Amino acid sequence: MPLGGVLFIVVFLIAFGCLMLWLASKLGTQKIADPVKYQSYECGIPVQEKKDTKISVKFYLTAILFIIFDIEIIFMYPWATTFKDSLAAGQGLYVLLSMGAFLLIFIFGLFWEVKSKALEWD
Repeated sequence: MPLGGVLFIVVFLIAFGCLMLWLASKLGTQKIADPVKYQSYECGIPVQEKKDTKISVKFYLTAILFIIFDIEIIFMYPWATTFKDSLAAGQGLYVLLSMGAFLLIFIFGLFWEVKSKALEWD
């Protein structure tokens, strides 16, 4: 009989959903769509978009660098939470050295980013 109960609930939910949609369409207010409503609005200034609008590559570079460094920081969190367990298991030095290598690459990338002036917007 458990299948009968599941089928009853499924049929009841479908019927109830259809009933609510039908009631909403009959009892709800019918507004005439104003064409102004579908126009874009940005601070009261009419849209003046050109087809040849150029977006600086610096925006994309900043976003990509943020994502890369953010993901690297996210990788450090599980290591920090499980480091005590690896010490108890006798693998503390190996785990510490592997995270040291990871941090070395991370810091090298950070210094390279600063040296190459990747985030300077002249």
